[in-house]
Amino acid sequence: MRALIIHGALMMMAGTASAAEAEREAFGTLDDGRAVEAVVLSNGNGIEARIITLGATLQSLKAPDADGEFDDIVLGYDDAASYLANPQYFGATIGRYANRIAEGRFELDGETYDLIQNEGTNTLHGGTDGFDKRLWTIADVEDGRRRSSVTMTYESPAGEMGFPGTLTATVTYTLTESNELRIEHEATTDAPTIVNLTNHSFFNLSGHEAMESVLDQELTLVASRYTPVNENLIPTGEVVQVEGTPFDFTQAMRIGDRIRAGANEQLRIARGYDHNFVLDGRSGRLRLAARVEDPVSGRVLEVLSDQPAIQFYSGNFLDGTVVGKADTIYRQGDGLCLEPQTYPNSPNEPDFPSARLDPGETYRNVMVVRMSAEERGGE
Repeated sequence: MRALIIHGALMMMAGTASAAEAEREAFGTLDDGRAVEAVVLSNGNGIEARIITLGATLQSLKAPDADGEFDDIVLGYDDAASYLANPQYFGATIGRYANRIAEGRFELDGETYDLIQNEGTNTLHGGTDGFDKRLWTIADVEDGRRRSSVTMTYESPAGEMGFPGTLTATVTYTLTESNELRIEHEATTDAPTIVNLTNHSFFNLSGHEAMESVLDQELTLVASRYTPVNENLIPTGEVVQVEGTPFDFTQAMRIGDRIRAGANEQLRIARGYDHNFVLDGRSGRLRLAARVEDPVSGRVLEVLSDQPAIQFYSGNFLDGTVVGKADTIYRQGDGLCLEPQTYPNSPNEPDFPSARLDPGETYRNVMVVRMSAEERGGE
């Protein structure tokens, strides 16, 4: 493995910064006059994460390359209105149910619940007005020697988007001096319901300023199985081995190497990768789920998760019509998503992990985004 390099510039930053910091700032207003706030978390190594209250969204994440140069490695918008107008879910907290529910319907304790459908007949990412469109409340902001954090909350009333039970959701972003951004989701309910929360950041390790295709970056997924989908991108119910298929990322593989393999029906259906990978290891325990390496910038991103699965999405539906931060047009392959969660459509598949949450229980989803830089090949 190439040696991790810690540059003199980073060491100087760490020496001059006395502690991790968290600062609140304005991020505009909604049409109804409500203010959108941002909290900027920073550490002594110069890494900076901005989280906005609209959608409890990771709006920017600045990380160094192999030369110690910082750039924003997530896609997004510079204003609140764009997050509401464009349903791309950039960096948002997704709920009540991340991913897809077939026919926008599920049964719980003998009662059928009809949800708001927003992707054909599917309910995707909670419906037309999911958690990504809600204004969250800042419950706590902390900073100190080793970490800074912000906690945001949202109460989803019973019946919102068709889901049963009043759900109280909490997300805490914590940036550490070890260059880890920890994202902890929790939820409680007053009646039986289903829940599946995640973060929907689009990463591009080349950096927002350079913006090279993620298809040239290398991906490892600690997942030996995945769930194939039908023409509506709903899992068929099968869980199959990735070995011998374009879905085998158990060893580092350039993302674009097999994405155009037209003989593979799954890639044709999803226009690339938009699939649920079953993570190896025990669910409920934090372990490495994914690793992305950019051979040009030297940036490395690792995702750790305690969930049973991770959705890998290669940005297939970014079509050049979306203008993001710094007036940048986002095109296919400009970002990739790694979304730890339970399986899509679990409420309708009895053999999939359960998404049920009952009163007195606490739902948890912990993911860690670990940032580093390595020497580039040939240097």
